[in-house]
Amino acid sequence: MIPGGGQPNMQELLQQAQKMQQDLARAQEELADALVDGQAGGGLVKATVNGSGELRGLVIDPKAVDPEDTETLADLVVAAVHAANENAQQLQQEKLGPLAQGLGGMPGMPF
Repeated sequence: MIPGGGQPNMQELLQQAQKMQQDLARAQEELADALVDGQAGGGLVKATVNGSGELRGLVIDPKAVDPEDTETLADLVVAAVHAANENAQQLQQEKLGPLAQGLGGMPGMPF
């Protein structure tokens, strides 16, 4: 309900919703194009993911490859991908967080 008992201006609400939808779509496109890195083992393994968390690249330094110890290499890969995904989540919060907060600021909306 609007303070003072008036009805929300539906045209204004629709325009705000359309703008937020466009802003969200633009932010999602930017996330899909953005690349973030994560590394493990002091940089022996580096993973690159896009802002949506999709793995886009993996670089393994030859020093990390020991045929007798593939478990350590696997652990380093997992750690690097995990670090890159954490960075992607932080980027998502930076890009999408302000848009989500905008939902609560729309007059007449119960958020």
